[in-house]
Amino acid sequence: MTMNLQIAKWGNSLAVRIPADYVRKNGIKEGDQLEAHMGVDGALNLRPATWSRKSFARELTDQHQQTAMGTSVMEQLRDEARY
Repeated sequence: MTMNLQIAKWGNSLAVRIPADYVRKNGIKEGDQLEAHMGVDGALNLRPATWSRKSFARELTDQHQQTAMGTSVMEQLRDEARY
């Protein structure tokens, strides 16, 4: 899931609003802690500090069901192979 988030001023700090869909899907509420990890490329990854295996499994299932089945990579390589 990709989200565009807007940065806003909150007192003397900057803040990011978390969309309601993410909040519901991960079962987080006001006052909960999130873990933030910065990737090598500057990407910021957030996840609940109390990670839920059940929520993660549900998200994987949803993503799997939405992914269209394509042709086999090996089959494609064999069809295009030059010997």
